[in-house]
Amino acid sequence: MLTQKQIDEIKEHLDMAQNPIFFFDNDPDGLCSFLLLQRAFCKGKGVAVKGDLSKSYFRKIDELNPDYIFILDKPMVSKEFFEEIEKINLPVIWIDHHEIDKKNIPDFVDYYNPFFNSESSNEPVTALCYELTNKKDDLWLAVVGCISDGYIPDFYLEFQKKYFDLGLDSKNAFDILYGSGIGKVSLIFSYSLKDRTTNVMNMLRFLMKVKSPYDILEETNSNKLMHERFKQINKKVKALIGKVVKPEEKILFFKYGGDLSFSSELANELSYKFPEKIIVVAYVNGAKVNISLRGKSVKEKLLKTISGMSGAKGGGHENAVGAQINTSDLDEFKKNLFEYV
Repeated sequence: MLTQKQIDEIKEHLDMAQNPIFFFDNDPDGLCSFLLLQRAFCKGKGVAVKGDLSKSYFRKIDELNPDYIFILDKPMVSKEFFEEIEKINLPVIWIDHHEIDKKNIPDFVDYYNPFFNSESSNEPVTALCYELTNKKDDLWLAVVGCISDGYIPDFYLEFQKKYFDLGLDSKNAFDILYGSGIGKVSLIFSYSLKDRTTNVMNMLRFLMKVKSPYDILEETNSNKLMHERFKQINKKVKALIGKVVKPEEKILFFKYGGDLSFSSELANELSYKFPEKIIVVAYVNGAKVNISLRGKSVKEKLLKTISGMSGAKGGGHENAVGAQINTSDLDEFKKNLFEYV
């Protein structure tokens, strides 16, 4: 968890900000982190970030003219992005929970990460933001973000008492994600983020004002597009999972293509279905391959596998990571990974 000093410092920044911009990761943890802060402090615009927070996102700063920048749940921020920020002298507050190299954090950035308080502390950013706000009306949002990241927070018991019909009594976060009402809310968020920018912005405006998880689960004119996107992608995910045959090897390697990437979601569900396997999901898109991996100590295996590969990058948590490599290197990647495992 964050220290009380860190909590007080972040709150002070949020109080001082008049027109903050929140760059958040394009998943339910990032989304719910933004929503918790925006709804508690009643200010700020949100920008969902796909991939690295690169220089290209600086255009949103020109467009929205913020006085503060908050970065939520993003381990990879480009040097060029920070160089542009430094030129205009805006304060940056970066809240994350991934293991990163501290050398990549500029001196002018205020960086907060419980990993560096205690190596055993690795709560999702949603949990950290709920620790900051402690707004009971948004308890359900905090649970949505946490379970999507495979984490059951200590306030989940409080949630079960309040929303007894939406939870599930389990110590496995993925049981809750794939088998409960609040888990469906998380999946709706996840798939709705994979939509056109206009639809995502409309969703954000809706979620800034929504009252309860029931307002998400009941399909209405306000959330109709969210439900349509959920049904569309969920159908594709289930169809792909239906094609997967349990391998005899330790690794389940699955490759797919198409006009939409949902590798992380696919990898999570395959990991839930085959918990004893190392899951590798590769989305081939032109010259690049996006890869999601799940399994025990898979981060170490990934970094060994891509070491020396030109243009390869990857990172994340110990048991859940993502990577990008050149399509021409995919066969070598697969061969090396099987050898390391």
